Amino acid sequence: MKKILFFVPIYFCSMLSVFAQTSEKDLLKKTEETIVKISQEKPNGWTKKGQFTFLANQATFNNWLAGGQSNISASFGFNCELNYNSDSWTWDNKVQGAYGLTKIQYQPIQKSDDRFLFNSLIGKKANGEWYYSGFLNFKTQFDSGFETVIKTSHFFSPAYLQFGPGMLWKRNDNLKINLAPATSKVIFVDTNFTQNGPSFGVQQGYSYRYEFGASVNGYWKFNIMENVTAENILNLYSNYNDQPKNVDIDYTLNIVMKVNKYLSTNFAFQTIYDDNAFAGFQTRQIIGLGVNYSI
Repeated sequence: MKKILFFVPIYFCSMLSVFAQTSEKDLLKKTEETIVKISQEKPNGWTKKGQFTFLANQATFNNWLAGGQSNISASFGFNCELNYNSDSWTWDNKVQGAYGLTKIQYQPIQKSDDRFLFNSLIGKKANGEWYYSGFLNFKTQFDSGFETVIKTSHFFSPAYLQFGPGMLWKRNDNLKINLAPATSKVIFVDTNFTQNGPSFGVQQGYSYRYEFGASVNGYWKFNIMENVTAENILNLYSNYNDQPKNVDIDYTLNIVMKVNKYLSTNFAFQTIYDDNAFAGFQTRQIIGLGVNYSI
C-alpha cells in the first residue's frame, strides 16, 4: 500500500509533464500556423479585381386608370482595381465607368448615366498608418449631353484632372483618407462650348482652366450585414485663388445587396456641388437588379 501511495504522485507528475509538453507543442504549432495564415492573408505584390454590372428596369402600363407611362432603362458599368502593396509602398489604381439609357413612352431615348473615372494613389511609408503620397484623378464622360435640343457637353468636354503631393492615412484597402494641400486642377472644355460665354468655369474663347488648391479624398467600404456592402467615396476641393470657401463636393454611395454569385440589387446615389458648372447640388440616383461578372 505504501508503494502504491509512493508511485501515484510520481505517475501524476509524469503525466502532467507529458501534458505540459504536448500543450506547449500544440501552442507552438498553432502560433506558427497563425503566423503563416497572417502572412498569407497580408497582400504583398500586385493584386487585381474587377466587376462588370448590367442594370435593368421596366414599367409597363396599359389602360391603367391611376396613370403612368411605360418606360424601360438599362445601364452597363465596370469597376476595376489594380493595387500594389509591400512593407514600405502602396499603390492603388481604380478605373470606373457607367453608361445608361432610358426610354419613356412617346419620348426620345435619353441618357440616364454617363461617367468615366480613373484614380491613382501612391504612398511611401512614413510612420504607422501614414504615408507620403501622390495622387492623380481624372474624370469625364463617354457621350454627348443635351439641354432640350442644345448640345452642352460631349466626350472629354468637360474633363477634370487633379494631381498633387500629400499625406495618406490608410488602415487598409477599404478605409483610407488622402490629404493634398498643394493640388493642381485642370478643367478641359471644347472651344465650341466657350464661343458665346464661359462653360464649366472655363472662360469664353478658352479651352481649359487651371486652378491651385487643396483636396481631401476619402474611401470607406464596409459590410452593413451579410451579403450587403456599402461603398462611400468623398472628394472635396477648394480653390485658393477663387472663393476658397466654396468647396467643390463629390460624394458617391454605392450599396450592393448580393443575391447570389451573378445577381444583386444595386443602389447608387451621387451628389455634386461645383458652382463653376451649376449653382446648386447635382444629384443622381439609380436602383435596379444587376447581373454581375467578376474577375
